[in-house]
Amino acid sequence: MRILVLGSTGYLGAHAAGQLGALAGVRLLGGGRGPGAGLHVDLATTTPRELADALREFDPEVVVNCAGAVGGDPVALAEVNARGPAVLAAALHRSAPRARLVHLGSAAEYGTTPHGVRVTESAATRPAGPYGATKLAGTLTVTASGLDAVVLRVGNPVGPGAPAAGLPGRLARELYEAGDDPEAVVRLGDLSAFRDFVDARDVARAVVLATTATGPLPPVLNVSGGRAVPVRDLVEALIRVSGFRGRVEESTKEGSTRSAAVSWQCSDIEAAGSALGWRPEYALEDSVRALWEAAREAGRAHGPVPRQRTPGPAPSPVRRKRSSGPPPAPPQRATDVAR
Repeated sequence: MRILVLGSTGYLGAHAAGQLGALAGVRLLGGGRGPGAGLHVDLATTTPRELADALREFDPEVVVNCAGAVGGDPVALAEVNARGPAVLAAALHRSAPRARLVHLGSAAEYGTTPHGVRVTESAATRPAGPYGATKLAGTLTVTASGLDAVVLRVGNPVGPGAPAAGLPGRLARELYEAGDDPEAVVRLGDLSAFRDFVDARDVARAVVLATTATGPLPPVLNVSGGRAVPVRDLVEALIRVSGFRGRVEESTKEGSTRSAAVSWQCSDIEAAGSALGWRPEYALEDSVRALWEAAREAGRAHGPVPRQRTPGPAPSPVRRKRSSGPPPAPPQRATDVAR
């Protein structure tokens, strides 16, 4: 089976490519903007004709689109998240109309949902900002393309390799850089929201199942943990596993520009179970532990953290502040869907 993974050098794309490449009889080609991509392509700038010409030589049986932007201005988001899938669908009609397209969407497409409710794929989509809106535009393009296509609507990915563009990856990096300094302070935005976390390795397994499934699939499938968890719980779990001895300060006046208006997020994942036989295998604690170990390995690869003063007491809980501290780092453009 010939499989092309776009965004293969990004977070979710790398996990998907790794699992797909381990399948017997698979010839895998990675595509993206990164230097490690076998097929250099930028969906934000290429044309359908150019992409079709590039695809024609490889003649893929399946194309997995993990490319996406998680930050930037609305134009940058639209170029990758909305225009990109449209260009890809048009190129596939020209060069590989029978290929299956597996596209990664985002739970941000649902927008604000009632507290305590698990949303199904038939729920109304009311994105709360440009990120969710552009991801929804990509989903609509794929589902209306007439191709053999399925959109995996991913929750909040977490696990090994999480990028600094999102809270889990950024916090893991900052905790590592803090070392054993008892005076270290990490400042975060509002952590009161509930999110539906899913391990990146579970997302990759859903991609594998969608790629190898026989027969048509539903147009959209939720791929999430299936339960809402306070973001503060994830932060405290990461603090525990890292052994951080400093202090985390939470500002209730700051939050993610992508999801500040969404206080609850939880997806119903029964359809993915029925269509793919998929259920998440990794608990949040497993994901946090793997995230920390990967962040520590990456940090060591860049050199040791300078020794700090004598360690202080055991890690303190997250402290909430009403006053506004320094805001979280601004969102970054990425080659993967990550919310």
